[in-house]
Amino acid sequence: MAEVVLRAQLAAAGLGDRVTVDSAGTGDWHLGQPMNPPARRRLERHGYDGAGHRARQFDASWLPERDLFLAMDSSNLANLRALAGTGADPDTMPRIRLFGEVAGLGGADVPDPWGGSAEDFAQVLTMLETGMARIVSQLGDVAGAVAKER
Repeated sequence: MAEVVLRAQLAAAGLGDRVTVDSAGTGDWHLGQPMNPPARRRLERHGYDGAGHRARQFDASWLPERDLFLAMDSSNLANLRALAGTGADPDTMPRIRLFGEVAGLGGADVPDPWGGSAEDFAQVLTMLETGMARIVSQLGDVAGAVAKER
């Protein structure tokens, strides 16, 4: 859900071609599978298209290639940091962050609604929309500053 919401908000802000977005889990439970049907239905009710999403697993080789890694909850944050390992570049750990901190949600974990009710999926979507709006605003500020420097 997070990737779909972020891509849509970036596109609406005119930043879709300036920011690369990937989504991957730390486990291999659903590799290659489409989005969870209740999640996809919730997104569709709010005008998002999750049809193309397929589950992938995080690969530690991505660490030097990406600027920011957002974990949805503290368990995944710990998993990402463990995957980065103790021999990671010193710049790596500060780039692995909890979504709820970066997104202005008071450091809250985004709960996994898998197997939950429609209300659980609605709550997660609200958290994602709120948090992604803040992140997109921050990215817009950075992109605007970079454009002014050029």
